[in-house]
Amino acid sequence: MKKTLLILLLFSTFLMNAQAESYYDDVDLTKYELALKDELALKTIAAHTNFLSYTPGIWEASKITDVDPTNPDNVLLIYGYNDSDGNYITDRTRSKSLNGGTNGSQWNREHTYANSLGTPKLEKDGKSGPPYAEAFNLRPSDVKMNSNRGNTKFADGSGNAGNQNGGWYPGDEWKGDVARMMMYMYIRYGDQCKPTGVGIGNLVGPDDEMIDLFLEWNVEDPVSDFERQRNTYHESNANYAQGNRNPFIDNAYLATRIWGGDNAIDSWGMYLTPDTEAPTVPTNVSLNNITTATIDASWTAATDNEAVTRYEVFANGVLHGNTATTTYSLTGLIPNTAYSITVLAKDIANNKSAQSAAANGTTLTDTTPPSIPKDITISSEISSGFKINWTASIDNSGVASYDVFINGTLKGTTQSTEYQVTGLTASTTYNVTISAKDIADNISQQSAVVEATTAAENTGTSCALETFNNIPDNGNSYSNFTWTGDNGVEWSAVKSKTEQILNGKAVAIDVRNNNNGSLTSSTFANGMGSLTASTLRAFRGGSGTIDVFVNGDKKGTLPYGDETQTTTISNINISGDVVVVINESSSGGERVIIDDITWTCYSTLSTENDVLNSFKMYPNPTSGNKVHFKITESAEVNVYNVLGKLIKKAKINTNNNSIDISKLSKGIYLVKIKSENQFTSTKLIKK
Repeated sequence: MKKTLLILLLFSTFLMNAQAESYYDDVDLTKYELALKDELALKTIAAHTNFLSYTPGIWEASKITDVDPTNPDNVLLIYGYNDSDGNYITDRTRSKSLNGGTNGSQWNREHTYANSLGTPKLEKDGKSGPPYAEAFNLRPSDVKMNSNRGNTKFADGSGNAGNQNGGWYPGDEWKGDVARMMMYMYIRYGDQCKPTGVGIGNLVGPDDEMIDLFLEWNVEDPVSDFERQRNTYHESNANYAQGNRNPFIDNAYLATRIWGGDNAIDSWGMYLTPDTEAPTVPTNVSLNNITTATIDASWTAATDNEAVTRYEVFANGVLHGNTATTTYSLTGLIPNTAYSITVLAKDIANNKSAQSAAANGTTLTDTTPPSIPKDITISSEISSGFKINWTASIDNSGVASYDVFINGTLKGTTQSTEYQVTGLTASTTYNVTISAKDIADNISQQSAVVEATTAAENTGTSCALETFNNIPDNGNSYSNFTWTGDNGVEWSAVKSKTEQILNGKAVAIDVRNNNNGSLTSSTFANGMGSLTASTLRAFRGGSGTIDVFVNGDKKGTLPYGDETQTTTISNINISGDVVVVINESSSGGERVIIDDITWTCYSTLSTENDVLNSFKMYPNPTSGNKVHFKITESAEVNVYNVLGKLIKKAKINTNNNSIDISKLSKGIYLVKIKSENQFTSTKLIKK
């Protein structure tokens, strides 16, 4: 009997793999990296022919694809882990008929790639159809567990689901599922659903937005038959099937092949084969079209017993890039610098040849400065500074940075075409000029002078308000809706309704019995010093408080009762971009009316107590594998190449004050360091 079951299992696995592979007959699976990503994206998009409605489409699909393999009357609940601990929130299974929105008894639909984390939101084009109604992103979840996660980004952890390491850990059982869903969302919806937007981790390469977190989860939690049943159903012609598959469920190694990292399981056996024969070494490497910053390389193709799939190109022993052809253009090089170029070949089984004989060349000397920056504009004037924008300069080697001058004195340097000036005097006019510098340190002339005047001293008076006069009517029921407020801020209300009790229109949020009513703003500028709002309990009940969060941190509470109360929360003191969330307090809740929210702007643009004043980076220039930083507080370090592409991100502090640059090619980079709301930038030269 056991032998028969084993044969049946092996046969079904064979059929499943054969079905999966036939789905990809029109995909060139021999490609690598972003070329393979693009192939899979085209296939995934083209095969997605049945756009499900959010209701009833996703409900009905979930009851089929997420059925518990051990009990067909139940569905599995993502993030769940225990059906017998007496806590409904942690349930792993629930009757598939109990779909809805009631805490304690029902399950709802969890957007694993949270709606609000999309850029733009997943609901931008409506909620009936993708990407909001996307079956490969939506999973059954306990209602409260779904709320507990909210829109928190995923982060590494261990054990059961919950908040860990500054983010949301989906649990050991579910982390692989989540990783492969995030990969699917990325290839299906592109930049709207970047992995960097939904997870906390390090970029794995300079040309894409994948993070190491999801690659690690993809390896650590292999594909399950539960995931495979979703693919099998959705490729079918059933009423609630989308028509496409998640390729990373069919073969988790596809993620390794695209983004690298440790090897995931190659379920097709076509990549990690017994083939151990390396390709021949590429020959006849030649260099052409040498400029101040670029070299074109070409070579004679290598051969292999299976197939050569790509070539890796090295400059002075450091990997510069790869290509599937026998030509490659090296960019971002330093003028008047000698380079030794070598090439190796790789086959489909990842066997590598030795590196070729070197071809040597020297980039040309660059003596031409960039064009002069122009179209300078001034905006966001406050008492201690303002923002400058300008049109990018042009250079034959590449613009490395811009110097910003205030009244003829160098104020700062930036790689971007904008700069926030700080530490100025209120009600004062300043002369602003900009010069551009290329990677050979040639400097343009300074731009024409533009005058900028700082605002009068901030008196702490209100700089923005929300009267709720634009709020839509939603009848007598508590529901979810959005509107654009008085200052252009977009507001989202959950479990809320429009009221006419206070000063004109107001919003009431329902925080009774964990109903999780909330009010959330979009991101707005100019900071927040204090916030004032009026509150009143709706209908009968007791008194209490609701919490006010600014940029994720609780800054105070708003009390409410049977009479109108106006409360000011002082000393919020957050500069820059701000998001406000008002929701239930731990003290319990009623239905609370909120009206006339006002806030004062706030800026910390003064240079007083600037923790970056003593910042240093060393050694620079360097030919080593690390650079160190002298800094007094924790900071974030971002490294950009000369094209402005973010290629490395790291956290530093006084104990861990270095970053690894061993994978950076020889060249010039811009390093930006941010601590709290202060930032600075400097140039790094890798020899």
